[in-house]
Amino acid sequence: MASWLLWLIVVFTIMTVGKGKQNGHQVCHPNDLKGLTSFKAGIHVDTSSRLAKWVGHGCCSWEGITCDETTGRVTEIRLPGFISTNDFVFQSQMRGLLSPSITLVSCLQVIDLGGLIGLAGRIPPSIGLRLPNLRKLYLYGNKLIGPVPDSIGKLSKLEELHLYENRLRGSLPSTMGNLKNLNQLLLYSNELAGTIPDSFTNLTNIVQMDLHSNILSGHIPERIGEMQVLEKLDLSENLLTGKIPLSLVNLNSISELYLDTNHLEGEIPFPSSFGQLPSLGFLRLDDNHLTGRIPASFGNMVSLQRVSLANNKFEGVIPSSLGNLSALKELYLSGNLLSGQIPESVGQLSQLIMFNVSHNQIQGPLPHELSSLENLQTLDLSFNHLNLISFPQWLAELPSLSRIYCARCGIQGEIPDFLQATPSPIQELDLSSNHLTGSLPAWLGRLTQLYKLNFSRNSLVSRIPVSVRNLQYLGVLDLHSNKLTGPINNVFQIGNAFSDGSLTYIDLSDNYFSTGIVQAGVGSQTGIQYLNLSHNFLGGRITTTIGRLKSLQTLDLSCNKLGFNLPEALANVSSLEKLKLQKNHFTGRIPVGFLKLKKLKELDLSDNLLAGEIPAGKPLTDFPQSSYSGNKGLCGKPLSPCKGSSSVLG
Repeated sequence: MASWLLWLIVVFTIMTVGKGKQNGHQVCHPNDLKGLTSFKAGIHVDTSSRLAKWVGHGCCSWEGITCDETTGRVTEIRLPGFISTNDFVFQSQMRGLLSPSITLVSCLQVIDLGGLIGLAGRIPPSIGLRLPNLRKLYLYGNKLIGPVPDSIGKLSKLEELHLYENRLRGSLPSTMGNLKNLNQLLLYSNELAGTIPDSFTNLTNIVQMDLHSNILSGHIPERIGEMQVLEKLDLSENLLTGKIPLSLVNLNSISELYLDTNHLEGEIPFPSSFGQLPSLGFLRLDDNHLTGRIPASFGNMVSLQRVSLANNKFEGVIPSSLGNLSALKELYLSGNLLSGQIPESVGQLSQLIMFNVSHNQIQGPLPHELSSLENLQTLDLSFNHLNLISFPQWLAELPSLSRIYCARCGIQGEIPDFLQATPSPIQELDLSSNHLTGSLPAWLGRLTQLYKLNFSRNSLVSRIPVSVRNLQYLGVLDLHSNKLTGPINNVFQIGNAFSDGSLTYIDLSDNYFSTGIVQAGVGSQTGIQYLNLSHNFLGGRITTTIGRLKSLQTLDLSCNKLGFNLPEALANVSSLEKLKLQKNHFTGRIPVGFLKLKKLKELDLSDNLLAGEIPAGKPLTDFPQSSYSGNKGLCGKPLSPCKGSSSVLG
């Protein structure tokens, strides 16, 4: 009898479990099925083909869907844009509208529709009323519009809210302060406006809050220091005003604090005593209106690795206590009113790789202790009151230094020869706006890792050496406002021995160059975006090879002795935005093909010998008369109408 009863119990259990599995995995709850099929119906393109497999009524077996094994209700929708396989990661797209019926799936705990790129529509207004169990909501990286719904504050179990990189507008709902379990709030890169609600300071479990790149205004909430477990706070790139709240010193867990690119004012209020902000490693306060001195107490925040205070109104000396920041790797102090000398203690920052104090009122001499910075890779001393007279040789001997910026540092004499053999190959060298004389040395061609070279605004008098052709990685060349002579063809042959040219920016204006324009577009340097050869003595014609510069955005050949017809090939440079050819000797008609230059915003053909009718149509007829003045033979809009064929010269 006992065995018979045991057998009945086993059979009953198997039938019950089987029925549960059938309900859970084969037959959808009606509301879940309706919500999911409505979502699918709103999508007209799915490059991942996941939705194409959503057929039948067994939604628990559909890709991206997870159900509760007991109730059979759908608990998770995971259809992220980024899909990983064993071989690669790719980003899929879903184009269409987010159906508000998705809230019918009322037992949802996770919605992951992030990074689908083409998903549009609005966040359902009733989301907070219909989905009480939601813990994670990922709708980032889409094209969602409209506001963040007030009802979202009803999601009492919500832990992670990722709505960044959409087109959301409106204000931040104060109801979000009710989300006591929230630990991640990522709303950056939207168009959210208004103030940051004071209620946000009630989010005492939040670890990461990122609201950067919106149009938020008003003050930072005074009680923000009550968010005790906050590790990352990013409010940068908004329109925030007022002072930095004193309560920030209470954020004992904060490691990343970004308040840059706002309109904040007043002095830095932290740290006010030793031991505050013990975990702070990354601090950005740049591009505000902050004033006063850099607090000496900064030296107590020994976890700091990267600090940017650039582009404010800080004054006074750089505190020597900064030498205590033994973990510091990057220090940006440029664009302030700092004075005095660089403190010797900076030489103690053994981990420092970037030091920028440009555009201040720093005075010399440079402390020799800087020669201890063995890891320093980038040094910018430009536009101060240093008056170095000569370039310090010990600086060039720093073992890791590869980017040197010493513009307007009062350096005199010739370009120092010891720069040709630095321990670390020079990648960027800016000695502009000094008093350099002599020639461009032939050894420049040995700086084979050089990407940027700026010797502009000096008194250099030589030709451009042939050796520059060896600079295969050169991207920026600025030699304007010197007394350089001869041909410029070597510039256009840089890297010709290699597959692709790297030059994007060339400025040789305000010199005495005479020939070489015919080489423009001949070599491998076809990726040039900015080309300024104005105010030289260049003669001859512009050849059709100029049309090979497909990336060119600015072309300035003004104030030379160029002649002959304007090249029709320029019409092929569809990216051209600025074209300045004034004060030359160009003849003939303006090519009709110039009408194809649809991106052209600035044009100056004045003071040449051009003739005939200006081709009718945009953009040529949109420019003012001054763009064409000084060409006696030109007529047509915007100049005076042409008077018959007799006035149209060939």
